[in-house]
Amino acid sequence: MLRYRVSAFSSLPPAQRRYLYYLSQAALTGRDILWDQNCRYNLRIRRLLERIYTDYEGDRTCHDFQQFTVYLKRVWFSNGIHHHYGCEKFLPGFSEEFLRQAIEQTGQPIDEELLRVIFDPTVLPKRVNQAQGDDLLQTSACNYYAPEVTQEMAESFYSRQKTDDPRPPMYGLNSRLEVVGGRLEERVWRSGGMYGETIDRIIHWLRLAEAEAENEAQREVISTLVDFYRTGDLKTFDRYTIQWLQCTEGDIDFVNGFTEVYGDPLGLKASWEGYVNIKDKEATRRTETLSRNAQWFEDNSPIDQRFKKRECHGVTAKVVEAAMLGGDLYPSSAIGINLPNSNWVRQQYGSKSVTIGNLTHAYSEAAKGSGMREEFVIDKPTLDLLNQYDDLCDDLHTDLHECLGHGSGQLLKGVDPDCLKAYGNTIEETRADLFALYYIADPKLVELGLLPDPEAYKSQYYSYMLNGLLTQLVRIDEGKQIEEAHMRNRALIARWCLSRAEGAMRLVTLRGKTYLKIDDYPRLRQLVAELLAEVQRIKSEGDYGAARRLVETYGVSIDPTLHKEVLERYRRLDLAPYKGFINPVIKPVFSADGKLVDATIEYGEPYDHQMLRYGREYSSRDSH
Repeated sequence: MLRYRVSAFSSLPPAQRRYLYYLSQAALTGRDILWDQNCRYNLRIRRLLERIYTDYEGDRTCHDFQQFTVYLKRVWFSNGIHHHYGCEKFLPGFSEEFLRQAIEQTGQPIDEELLRVIFDPTVLPKRVNQAQGDDLLQTSACNYYAPEVTQEMAESFYSRQKTDDPRPPMYGLNSRLEVVGGRLEERVWRSGGMYGETIDRIIHWLRLAEAEAENEAQREVISTLVDFYRTGDLKTFDRYTIQWLQCTEGDIDFVNGFTEVYGDPLGLKASWEGYVNIKDKEATRRTETLSRNAQWFEDNSPIDQRFKKRECHGVTAKVVEAAMLGGDLYPSSAIGINLPNSNWVRQQYGSKSVTIGNLTHAYSEAAKGSGMREEFVIDKPTLDLLNQYDDLCDDLHTDLHECLGHGSGQLLKGVDPDCLKAYGNTIEETRADLFALYYIADPKLVELGLLPDPEAYKSQYYSYMLNGLLTQLVRIDEGKQIEEAHMRNRALIARWCLSRAEGAMRLVTLRGKTYLKIDDYPRLRQLVAELLAEVQRIKSEGDYGAARRLVETYGVSIDPTLHKEVLERYRRLDLAPYKGFINPVIKPVFSADGKLVDATIEYGEPYDHQMLRYGREYSSRDSH
């Protein structure tokens, strides 16, 4: 667990700190929506476990209680009983007998259903299943669909909704699909609907924030978001999205709502997330340089001319400091965000991208001295290259991925944005990463002053391919396959390039260990260009068959011998494969008459204290 500092907070005037406080409350209030979306048992299990953690009076030093603590902290970290990245269910290291005794000792009733969910490895084993040939809904534990809804039923339901509307809403984004009276119906997430009680509390904080907003454009954004929360209308959501996209003035920005679709095996329904940020004016000069040159990057992309945008509209980008993380961005957060996700909005209005600088800095500082590079990088010259350039290139890769990559290219007329189905998320992340890899090696970046010299890009090529081929495997249990879209994307790129490397890149064995050796970086860039052209074609033409073959061939399976070796080498380093963040505490300051006049920020709250406090202060009873 890491902490991030919000260095800009103290320099804000009281009005902006009040605005930040209200937005941070809105970002934390929707926490239980995400827990319920991840699995319908999550909230009941969390409350059971937290009661034991606080009230248990037995031997807290015994093996079972120590393993219970580990289990609870993993559940907190993943917002549920399934791994936040790998999606497999956690299995307890304590006995069922211990849990039964602890439940009784803390005065709670025994719930046999919950015990079976916790201990039986065959019950809800995956939150999101992407295995080819399976019914992805019947084999996924996520709560976006009622248990009786099959993949065929859901896909048919949403395909019937689609028309020739040139501005289609994102069908199914904010609802749970259920069977009512023998018919499929959506339960919409809105005030007065599903999650209504929690959404009303989010609205309360947003209304208070609206009064403190920095300008009229921000007030309009919040007002329209509130309208969306009240009605659940997806056309209103599009209107809010456009207003948010065009609101570029002011130091403070936020995301609040149903946003990313990675948690739905069909890539339709969005998890709830919230976060608040402060613009880093100095670092933003880097992303603004990319934004100003967006058309040059689009025009010079190695993709077919048919898939290029003639005009790049509204590309805005900035570097920010996270001030509060919530929902699907807490405690494990993205380091870059590009929104909106609506294809037609992006084409007509552009996109807004952020790189979260204080989080990338925290990750970088935590990695120093870990021994990871020394263990897996092939030789000292390559290690020196990474030590010199990799932090800079990592940030720049994120900028290119988020600021330009996701916003590049276009669908051909008539192509359904959802036609790649379960492979859509992986293909889109692959496309954005390839765009960033291709251009980070371009002399244009040196010309723009974003890289110090033409050799710097090699550090990103080496670290990216090393991660895709070897080091990301430390995040996967032995015998498992790759499930998560970003991990599949990185494996896909690295393995596809390796299969066609022709002397440019290879895996070698030295001193009994496997290493990556890159012999020809320019040739590797050519391979990146070729794959980018093909992935963009797949996306633009909606070629589902090609998407499936590409992902299944290169992005899923793992060589068991190589995997075992990587895990053994990693275990000797005694490192944690995942990192997450503990939020600062933003506290209100009231005048004698009870009026909010300012806010302060504090660090140092322990992990368990924060999780228990959130459970008390932001608890919701409207789960389903």
